Amino acid sequence: MDTKILIVDDSKSDVAFIKIMLNDYQLLHAANGLEAMQMIEQDPSIDLIVLDLNMPVMNGFEVLTALNKPEYQKIVTIILTNHDEIENEVKGLALGAMDYIRKPLNMEALRKRIEIQLALRNSRIMMEDYNLHLQKEVEIRTQELVLSRDISINVLVGLLEVRNLESSNHTMRTQHMMRRMCEHLQFKDKYREIFTDEYIQELFRTTPLHDIGKVGIPDQILLKPGKLTTEEFEIMKKHVDYGVDALNYNLGDRIAPSFIRTALEIIGTHHERYDGTGYPHGLKGEEIPLCGRLVAIVDVYDALVHPRVYKSAFSHEKALEIINQERGHHFDPDIVDAFMEIHNDMLQITRDFEQLVYEANA
Repeated sequence: MDTKILIVDDSKSDVAFIKIMLNDYQLLHAANGLEAMQMIEQDPSIDLIVLDLNMPVMNGFEVLTALNKPEYQKIVTIILTNHDEIENEVKGLALGAMDYIRKPLNMEALRKRIEIQLALRNSRIMMEDYNLHLQKEVEIRTQELVLSRDISINVLVGLLEVRNLESSNHTMRTQHMMRRMCEHLQFKDKYREIFTDEYIQELFRTTPLHDIGKVGIPDQILLKPGKLTTEEFEIMKKHVDYGVDALNYNLGDRIAPSFIRTALEIIGTHHERYDGTGYPHGLKGEEIPLCGRLVAIVDVYDALVHPRVYKSAFSHEKALEIINQERGHHFDPDIVDAFMEIHNDMLQITRDFEQLVYEANA
């Protein structure tokens, strides 16, 4: 492979093991953080760093701090921690590491983490190039740009589906529920001028991206078959920022295309709550963009009526009861009322996809 990986670790045995695991990549090695930074400054083509935190001269935390410069933003860092170093894991992620793996090292886990992070890195670079392309040619190559946009979305969603097979039909179901909600609201005076046919189509295209940031969440948290700890939930919440960063990467002062702005609103606000207790910003009421308020309800409904690794499926009726209980708390009261008016349509969308899965497996 052309991918260049820098291993930063003072343990000769761990380095030897990693080199065996990753022998099909182009590998470099540094025995401490200072040596690593010197190599990075001399070689800007390094793609990914496997970084031990406990080293002499310059430790891993100091390296992560030094990497927080614009010229190093395309380098992905995976940190190595010991089994009992949960605080170090959280601190490393807060300083910019994209993932972590615990010692003793597991060959399949390390390779999979590297593959996922490289795929996410490439998607960011792709979106940066795509945004520049949009800026230059949107007026003269509309059809080509629409095709490229859809491919980009499918690529990004595909990365999540590789991690979590549950996400595949979830993304499709929620986008169809989103479109049905918009079509219903289109006939209400309050929303008539907002939900143009073009905007509804834009929401339909971008809704599947709402959870794309989960690509950056470690498997043991994303796929955990039980309740997350406080520390794990704080890491899980970072998927919102990861998703926003992936789309917003290197946009700078340039004006983003409309569908990127809509996607950013959906990704960034679908976990906000109407009463202000959501995340990441604690937005309240109509401070939350309308598209975020809409995705919140269809996302929760779909999660309720389908099994997850951490729970069984609820009935349609039980899901409606829970949503009604959250009216004015989690959800916009007007949106809840509209949802209840067409709840049978939501049930039908669920059944239609269940039939498609049944036919595909028959």
